[in-house]
Amino acid sequence: MPRSNPSRSASAADRTNLYDEITSNIIAELESGRLPWVQPWGFCSVSAPLAMPKNAATGRTYSGINILILWGAVVARGFSCQSWLTFRQALSLGGNVRKGERGTTVVYADRFVPDDERRRARETGEEAQAIPFLKRFTVFSTDQCEGLPGELVTAPPPVREGLILPEVEALIRASGADLRLGGERAFYAPALDYIQVPRPEAYFEPINWHRTALHELGHWSGHASRLARDLSGGFGSGKYAREELVAEMCAAFCCATLGITPTVRHADYIGSWLEVLREDSKVIVRAASAASKAADYLLAFRPGPEQQVSAPADDKREAA
Repeated sequence: MPRSNPSRSASAADRTNLYDEITSNIIAELESGRLPWVQPWGFCSVSAPLAMPKNAATGRTYSGINILILWGAVVARGFSCQSWLTFRQALSLGGNVRKGERGTTVVYADRFVPDDERRRARETGEEAQAIPFLKRFTVFSTDQCEGLPGELVTAPPPVREGLILPEVEALIRASGADLRLGGERAFYAPALDYIQVPRPEAYFEPINWHRTALHELGHWSGHASRLARDLSGGFGSGKYAREELVAEMCAAFCCATLGITPTVRHADYIGSWLEVLREDSKVIVRAASAASKAADYLLAFRPGPEQQVSAPADDKREAA
């Protein structure tokens, strides 16, 4: 009975998993109604030109499935270009990938002839059979890099005037928060202390960008170096839902103070809060108190004499 080759079995399994992973992503795109090989270059959140993705260090264009993978990343994350680098290539060019950036997995397809297959071919006189394989590696958009030579530097176009209200822009700048525009998700990364928010053009109603930005700034205010709230809750947990309540109310308080009127949240968004509120009647009081402190913290960054917002006299009693 022939012996199995563990390394070959492992590589075959990884190859199968990689094919499945890629196919699943393409299926998800199709199910959402988007053809991944026909990119919506006119879509408002996509600023990259229509072009084939290429490696910025070698100038070679990517091919095959990598075109779809990289086009998808440009659309999903709002990159301004079609140029990519590996981590080491960025370093070799005198730059680096910015801290906290998440790369995109692409694949290299080739064929190889294992040693035991070569031996079998020599013994039988038959032609050795090559085995196809996929190897995964990670690339980064040049948008995600810094310190690159001038000719490789890319930057998204400036936000159209009027989409971000001056008072909010001034508040964000004065806060010193690392707020990055782009992509399709809004989030705060506590471990790396930065905020990611889609560009205002990505919103059906750009006024809602302000609530999203202030919501994420609400999370940012809870960092250990600021108001030191517990940000350790994982998605779906009670801690996570409570912190979401704080950030959402913080955004509402800031919007009201700044005279911003966003549209109402979709009902699905508040579903995760209901269970927490039903379990503990004190949650809403504590969350509102924490949200007031977060809003006061953020609004203090407004320029001008009116920047200070007084805290309620019974703030300590509210948090009990």
